[in-house]
Amino acid sequence: MPSGPESAFWHPFADMSAVAGHDFVIASGDGCHVTTEDGRVFLDATAALWFCNVGHGRAEIGEAVQAQMANIASYSNFGDMATRPTLDLADRVAALAPMADAKVFFTSGGSDAVDTAVKLVRRYWSVLGQPARTGIITRTRSYHGMHMAGTSLAGIPANRDGHGPLDTGVANVAWDDAPALAALIDEISADRVAAFFCEPVIGAGGVYPAPDGYLAEVRQICRERGVLFVADEVISGYGRTGRMFASEGLEPDLVLTAKGLTSGYLPMGAVLVAGSVAEPFWTTPGLLWRHGYTYSGHASAAAAAMANLDIIEREQLVDRVAGLQLGLTATLISLRSHEFVVDVRSGTGLLAAVTIDPQVLAADPTVMPRVVAGMRERGVLTRGLADGSVQISPPFVITRAQLDEIASAIDGALTAVGSSQAATSSQARGSGLLPDITSDEAGGFGSLDAQLLADVPPHHGG
Repeated sequence: MPSGPESAFWHPFADMSAVAGHDFVIASGDGCHVTTEDGRVFLDATAALWFCNVGHGRAEIGEAVQAQMANIASYSNFGDMATRPTLDLADRVAALAPMADAKVFFTSGGSDAVDTAVKLVRRYWSVLGQPARTGIITRTRSYHGMHMAGTSLAGIPANRDGHGPLDTGVANVAWDDAPALAALIDEISADRVAAFFCEPVIGAGGVYPAPDGYLAEVRQICRERGVLFVADEVISGYGRTGRMFASEGLEPDLVLTAKGLTSGYLPMGAVLVAGSVAEPFWTTPGLLWRHGYTYSGHASAAAAAMANLDIIEREQLVDRVAGLQLGLTATLISLRSHEFVVDVRSGTGLLAAVTIDPQVLAADPTVMPRVVAGMRERGVLTRGLADGSVQISPPFVITRAQLDEIASAIDGALTAVGSSQAATSSQARGSGLLPDITSDEAGGFGSLDAQLLADVPPHHGG
């Protein structure tokens, strides 16, 4: 039965024919827990959509925003206009950046940051008298947001399908094959390639850390061929991997950030640009880059970001993530012996994934939504990723005991699904009711997901 009156809200990545009237409404949050309108309490295993790094309910961030709004909520930053929080945040982020003399271009989120970077690298080469350098190379499994540029860059085919002609200047290369990148650049010709976009840790595609030595190798390949190296750290930036940035030591030309910049308390993103790339725009009289957003450098969002970074630094949360890395791996490792599990990827800060056997998923498309529903029944919120993995990316304030809760919920949900799989699959097929469902590549809900999740009973717990 529907959970309440049907709202006009169109959910992202959702089958609205099933989701409408089944809204799972979060009312409050505290630390690593969230509470629904009807009083159910859940452990947040994903930090919402990878973003709530400092945890829920941080009053000081709200107070900082309130104080800024009492002065002025925001103002245009076009031309020579600015607000003080924006200037202060730019300097603070530049000081953290993993490249020299960084400049910071603010956006409203990660997808904006990707679009900004695509335009910037092409404009950069045009300014340098090489307008033919428009090609962009990305990796399979990659996710770069859902604006048109990010959709074009996607290494997840389902995210591209059905949107008509996209950017034909984008090429894909195997996510783990550095020599293949070199070969592709040489095949296209370096003087026609603007940049290589690379997630240091692939996120929505399944939580795939780069193979040992891969990042240094592709960085050198780009450097030797004069191709700009763009690190997409929308997920990994601001501490998620146990370092402030996963691309530290690589000296990327651009770094794309968002989520952890404000921990999601207000929407904001930032493109960090190496001084060498920014230089022609900052020193050439009359050179105007015609790009920007209404809310680029929004003052109240900047105030939220400053307060968020204060918390991260004061509570040493990046070190905390590094310290929890082994604990997360240790608590998940036993899941490798489960009959449904083919891989457990962990060991990169608070990022992990438990991959369900693709043959099991192919034989019964209900398995992933049933696992997610089973975890919700056990008081843990998570979602399925593009490759059939369970996402684990909790807030930085999580405890070891809470990590154990996540692992226990995964094990319990998998075991419950395993014990009922044959009967459920047989009954559904016998009735002709089993739908043809594939996993949503960024973790959305299909119709069967919504039906299963709507039947999850209340869970109460701290």
